[in-house]
Amino acid sequence: MDNRPTGRKRIDGGQGKTVGTHGAGLGTGPVGKQDAYHGRTEGGQGGGNDRAGGNRGILSALPGGGKGKLILILIVIVIAVIVLPKLFKGGSGGESGGTPVVSSSGFTGANGAYTGWQEEPNTAAVITETAAGTRAKYTEIKGNGQDTVTLMVYMCGTDLESKNGMGTADLQEMAKATLDKNVNVVVYTGGCRQWRTNGISNTVNQIYQIENGQLKTLVKDDGSAAMTNPNTLSGFIKYCKTNFRANRNMLILWDHGGGTISGYGYDEKNASAGSMTLPAIASALKAGGVQFDFIGFDACLMATLETALVLNPYTDYMIASEETEPGVGWYYTNWLTDLSADTSMETVALGKEIVDEFVKECAKRCPGQKTTLSVIDVAELSSTVGKDLSAFSDSTADLISGSGYQTVSTARANTREFGVSSKIDQVDLVHLALNLGTAEGKALANTLRHAVKYNRTSSNVTDAYGISAYFPYRNTAKVNSAVNQLNAIGMDAGYTACVRKFASLEVTGQATQGGTGSPFGSLFGGSSGTSVSGGMGDIIGALLGGGSSTSSVSGLSDFAGMLGGFGFFDKSLKENDLTTAVSGYTLPALNWERDGGKNVLRLTDEQWGLVNGLLLNVFLDDGKGYIDLGLDNIYEFTKDGALIGDYDGMWVAIDKQPVAYYYESMLTENGRTVMQGRVPVLLDGDRAELLIAFEDDRAYIAGARYVYTAEGETALTETTAKAVDALTEGAVIQPICDRYGYDGAYEDSFLLGDPIVYHEGLEVSDVRLTKDSGDPVASYVLTDIFGVEHWTPAID
Repeated sequence: MDNRPTGRKRIDGGQGKTVGTHGAGLGTGPVGKQDAYHGRTEGGQGGGNDRAGGNRGILSALPGGGKGKLILILIVIVIAVIVLPKLFKGGSGGESGGTPVVSSSGFTGANGAYTGWQEEPNTAAVITETAAGTRAKYTEIKGNGQDTVTLMVYMCGTDLESKNGMGTADLQEMAKATLDKNVNVVVYTGGCRQWRTNGISNTVNQIYQIENGQLKTLVKDDGSAAMTNPNTLSGFIKYCKTNFRANRNMLILWDHGGGTISGYGYDEKNASAGSMTLPAIASALKAGGVQFDFIGFDACLMATLETALVLNPYTDYMIASEETEPGVGWYYTNWLTDLSADTSMETVALGKEIVDEFVKECAKRCPGQKTTLSVIDVAELSSTVGKDLSAFSDSTADLISGSGYQTVSTARANTREFGVSSKIDQVDLVHLALNLGTAEGKALANTLRHAVKYNRTSSNVTDAYGISAYFPYRNTAKVNSAVNQLNAIGMDAGYTACVRKFASLEVTGQATQGGTGSPFGSLFGGSSGTSVSGGMGDIIGALLGGGSSTSSVSGLSDFAGMLGGFGFFDKSLKENDLTTAVSGYTLPALNWERDGGKNVLRLTDEQWGLVNGLLLNVFLDDGKGYIDLGLDNIYEFTKDGALIGDYDGMWVAIDKQPVAYYYESMLTENGRTVMQGRVPVLLDGDRAELLIAFEDDRAYIAGARYVYTAEGETALTETTAKAVDALTEGAVIQPICDRYGYDGAYEDSFLLGDPIVYHEGLEVSDVRLTKDSGDPVASYVLTDIFGVEHWTPAID
């Protein structure tokens, strides 16, 4: 037990400033825990009974809670999973049982401490061989420099351009390239309220050509349709096909991205148009009538299996990122120059240069930000993955249906996840397959890795092998829409069935342990209108019946509403199988013991095997309600493995001013530890999140990403913003936070403390909270294999 890790090291910044909220509510919706503590429950036992001695929430255990006394609560997040077999004994072993690939450091998981590559580096040499059975490539390269290239750049400028000039920067990079007459670079512009390049219209869409280092206007007015409308994209492709004939056609979609569920793009001028989903992208490509050498996404989160399979009829290769992209995006000058020098350059070699230039530029301009980019042979993938994906899906579904839900849940929690703050449930598919440890998983991983011809990441990303996929765990409310999307794109039926089965077991576990509670019930104590109560058999029967309420199951309809319905629920599951799968997996009452003058929490190895996460939350009673100060991964264990219930009264601060901070991820490799979290702010008046990096003994602002809002409401897109690579000297940072009423309900978000003027070297540290900020009180929350949250009593 003495090998369990400690949390991150404090960076002592001394005494902090006193903070509080001020001004009117911002009307943004939650900026911290984005489900406003509605997403999980404190959990009771099946049968509708609270655990004996169970805790209804943090504030119910606090002295004077809800009476205006200044209170601080700290929450620490670490994703905890089954570790070495001798420590955590949950799950079965062997090829058929599925032994997860685990870390020797103790706590790992989607937001946990990753400790090294799995089996072999995920940044590897170029794979030039093509697997047997691969379909013929659509593009035939003539060779000897005899090829003609048309590169179509579909640049939806959006806030990346209007706020930071990122589109202009990339256009300048293209213009700096030395272009051959046989390389046509054609750019479609739009979707932006304010272009930084003189001449580009802010009102209508236009088409330009990069020629002799300049932008040559081809179409001055192409209307003002949303660039997320597939007809706009297909029209651009048709224009290029007609006017720039080439034997090598390439397409880059430039903007934000949202992956499998949301697809591509956000049009700043047409926010209500939403994103271009994968089926819509497919319809645009079909109507465009061009088969491409490669399709690239200079956008976030698009390197998914689902995207690649949708693109298969229209391209040979895909170049895309698994993770959110830094705003600097691709670096265009050098690879365009090299392509012009040899228009017959092999596509994989060209893709390698694109990847290398991107990762190198990001490392130089935005160190600390996560970076991934891969070159995927779509022709090979589509021809070879089907059999292995089906076998993997069937074996995993069988494991779920048996006694292996815990094994699959632990493997999923321990898999590299992307877009963590967005809860889109995209994970590296190779890593997931390896974590399950089955023969089918290893076969799928090998097939995928061979189809990923080149992959590279920044040094703070591990277990990212170049291709991700949707697999639920963190956000069961999105399963219905995700399954509908998988069906719409014709995803492998076995994989979709596996996803539905896993989500069905997870939701069954949530429902039989009390449902998904509101903040009042799940965090702040008291009853909850959305808790599910009833006998286990009644609850399972109602779920199998489509989620209809029965007289013996109260709260199920509210629970269903919070999950967007139970349309995904696998009704082929047997009641006995569901009962077996969720029985015996409830954590005990979480109570502190005194040991050597310290509070400690003791669980058995088997009970720790049910834990996928550990949380600690800081609230401040300001006399009007509770200010949420966020999530951090500060924690410690005794030598015999007991969690120490201690809090040192410090919190993350910028310029010594405490801020709301939300931990996202941690990497530990070769003695180096890097962690990242976010701080909600107004950046020069616009909603954004600062990216805070903790690297060993130092902390710094690694960048920022903007958050979409439209007239105070969330814009109708779920694509994820690229990150700003560097803040401008003199930029005004106004921290913001969420506040909850004494009934536990989210009230609004407010300004927190004073504005901070950005300058290079701005201090990020941990500071001691002032007495004027309240009396600190801490509580830990453990997330189980079903995603249900269990709070400890407040630390005395």
